[in-house]
Amino acid sequence: MDDLEKAILITFDESGTIDSVLKSQAIEYCQRIKENQTISCICAQHLFTSKFAQVQFWCLQCLHDGVRVRYSSSMSVEEKEFIRKLVFAMATYDGFDDNMAVAGRVKDKMREQCVPQIVRVWYQIIMTYKNSDSELCASVLDSMRRYISWIDIGLIANQMFIPLLFELILVDGFPEQLRSAAAGCVLAVVMKRMDSQAKLNLLKSLQINRVFGLINEETDVELLSSIATLLTGYAAEVLECAKRLNSEEGKRVSSELLEEVLPSVFYVMRRSEVDATFNTVQFLSGYVATMKNLSPLTEKQMVHVSQILEVIRAQICYDPIYRHHLDVLDKIGMEEEDRMLEYRKDLLVLLRSVGRVAPEVTYSFIQNSLGKAVDPTSERNVEEVEAALSLLYALGESLSDEAVKPGSGLLGVVLTLLSTRFPCHSNRLVALTYLETITRYMKYVQEKEKSIPEALEAFLDERGIRHPNIIVSRRASYLFMRIVKLLKSKLAPFIETILQKLHDVVVRFTSISFLDKVMIEAEDGSHIFEVVNAIYAAIGILIGMDSVPHEKQTHYLNSLLTPLCQQVKTLIENPEDSATNILIIQQIVVAINALSKGFNERLVIASRPDIGYMFKQTLDILLQILVVYPKVESLRSKVTSFIHRMVETLGVSVFPYLPKALEQLLAEIEPKELAGVIVLLNQLICKFNTKVLDIVDEVFPTIVARVFSVIPLDEIPCGPGSITEDVREKQELQRTLFTFFNVIATHELSSVFISPNAREYLNLIMPLLLHSSCKHKDITVRKACVQIFIQLIKDWCTGSYGDEKVHGFQNFIVETFAVECCLNSVLDKSFEFRDANSHALLGEIITAQKVIYEKFGDNFLSEFSKGLQAKHCSQEMAEQYFQKLQSNESKALKSFYQSLIENLRQHQNGSLVFR
Repeated sequence: MDDLEKAILITFDESGTIDSVLKSQAIEYCQRIKENQTISCICAQHLFTSKFAQVQFWCLQCLHDGVRVRYSSSMSVEEKEFIRKLVFAMATYDGFDDNMAVAGRVKDKMREQCVPQIVRVWYQIIMTYKNSDSELCASVLDSMRRYISWIDIGLIANQMFIPLLFELILVDGFPEQLRSAAAGCVLAVVMKRMDSQAKLNLLKSLQINRVFGLINEETDVELLSSIATLLTGYAAEVLECAKRLNSEEGKRVSSELLEEVLPSVFYVMRRSEVDATFNTVQFLSGYVATMKNLSPLTEKQMVHVSQILEVIRAQICYDPIYRHHLDVLDKIGMEEEDRMLEYRKDLLVLLRSVGRVAPEVTYSFIQNSLGKAVDPTSERNVEEVEAALSLLYALGESLSDEAVKPGSGLLGVVLTLLSTRFPCHSNRLVALTYLETITRYMKYVQEKEKSIPEALEAFLDERGIRHPNIIVSRRASYLFMRIVKLLKSKLAPFIETILQKLHDVVVRFTSISFLDKVMIEAEDGSHIFEVVNAIYAAIGILIGMDSVPHEKQTHYLNSLLTPLCQQVKTLIENPEDSATNILIIQQIVVAINALSKGFNERLVIASRPDIGYMFKQTLDILLQILVVYPKVESLRSKVTSFIHRMVETLGVSVFPYLPKALEQLLAEIEPKELAGVIVLLNQLICKFNTKVLDIVDEVFPTIVARVFSVIPLDEIPCGPGSITEDVREKQELQRTLFTFFNVIATHELSSVFISPNAREYLNLIMPLLLHSSCKHKDITVRKACVQIFIQLIKDWCTGSYGDEKVHGFQNFIVETFAVECCLNSVLDKSFEFRDANSHALLGEIITAQKVIYEKFGDNFLSEFSKGLQAKHCSQEMAEQYFQKLQSNESKALKSFYQSLIENLRQHQNGSLVFR
């Protein structure tokens, strides 16, 4: 509610609960509004938007007072006209919602008393003035159009009015405004709601084919738009009748009428003359649906299918005025591309429906479209080529096996495409769509002769990776990698060719001159990283296959790694902090990292250790980067990623390199980089378990000390408006730390927490874990902390009660953790049992209770009883809980404990008392 509505409701209130001073202020405020010069507009707005009868009454009262007092004296001409329109709108029900009934009663009375007379006057005015005052006649027709939807249709659809309306539409001598107004009235007749059979009879009687001749390029734009709207509305109504009528005669007539009008409808759709309110896709989808169960289609229906495809192609074409913007992809181009992507969605769904109804017609249409697009004598433009390619691409989204069987028309289209070079291939959109289409269909044509070399050629020449547009080159690199993953072993005969064709490309991407240019054009060169990563990843997949002969594999890898490593050695021996040098080193590390992904541990360690030796040498060189550039975060990040890769590739043989690597990573580390090092340690622990005990034991104190110097020892404040980038980084670091603790505990390394190096931090770690297991906002963090405690209990409490590995730990678990985490935290209303994560947490808490009971028995029961009693749990329920705890049925214990907690919560709320 706005202030006026509030004030009006207060003035009308008779409950006696409103303060008298407030009511006086409300009355005074309403009076001031009444004196406002724009009171008519204010009243109109609230009449049409307010849901309160008091407000609507007050507005009508104000309007009445204004008309009574000022209409003949001080009211302006503009305000008088505004009030006239407002009253008319209320009387004809315009602008009101489905609840107000006054307009309905007005219409009922008008139907009884004066509508026939009004219709006769309309007819007389038009007949009298059609040749002398076209503006008046157009105004009458516009008024009449509004009435047709609710008056008796027989008053208009008769031998007087319909011939008159068509005369006005068809005679060239009448002004376009008048002809368009007449077309609007015929459309209102067409759209009139009525019984389907009656509607079909009405539509047939109109003889709509009379206006087909107006659908041509010479017709005035306004009139053409009106005729287009009439015909599309007519076609939609005929289609609706066809769906609803079950009689053979009804279906026959509707089919004839539809076939008669469709060519004109398709024409205006292709020309985009259709009114914006008409849903072209919905209509065409409805028509296509009528053909789903028809087999075979008639010749006329196949023609209609072709015309629908023409409409789709025309509708998905970009406007040539955006060609440059789309090619360079500036702000205007990005907006248009986003708009078109959204606009095309429904049209391409329609395309796939057509493809299922008439597959061969669809394939033939697309093939012809592509054929015309590559015809050097054709005047086809960039937009039509891109549209034809997009049709083929979209069609491949959900293909049946039948559609791609040998000899099918679709396969022929794809094979033709592989060897095609379009005149406009330099265009960004054409190049991208071409490559995406090849990628989508490659799995279907890979067995065909020449398909693989032709596809490789497309990706490796100026149509793909060598394309002058970096956006195309980047995407081509990624798609090439996908093709390599798909075809893999089938590409073995082409490895030499691929490496030869890519040689100058990979050299260029890591050259100083090229990267100098990149630094001028783009600040971070991130797009180049993507290209390098994809190309080297593809090469790695190819040369890392077991089927590649050992000798050749060694040669390939050596020829790729040696120049890259040499370039790094040269740069770090003569270090410069120039942005270009740093970018080159980053590029090389990214390239080597991507290349290594094609090799697995079994191959490089067991089968071909000389390959592993090359990667070890490479790792040794790249670790020098951390020494020479200790504070360049981007380099540290890239080298860390490579260490991750080598852990997976080299296995335990990476161990000799880890102390040096971790020492350098931790030496100059920034707080926000800590998470990355912890993730690396987590990987090592998960892969090697206790084998990395000494390494983890060595770095653990440093890690914990650095993290605790950055984050608080309880919860990171994150109230409304306080989630800054700094807070987000701290939250992420804290989550990573909890994962680190969890990984240590659950991989038989809990001795790290109590080693001589780390013991001093135990008094900081335990309170943090306890607080987080009870109160952390992230339920998954709470679960991880509970899991840590479960494992520590198992590892540290192996003897009898009192026989301790860690002094005070047993009492801490029994007296503090068990009560605070396993009872009090669950009792809190924020613990939502219906939430899946909370339910999983409850499962861990139940496990913790069972483990504590197994380790400490009666000592635990005694302390936990005190906690239950403090929460007013009855002795009976406590005993039932202990019985369930001692059984082996964890599921039953979990269910009972949830019920117990819910009962205790009810007691806390005062709604249940235990006895």
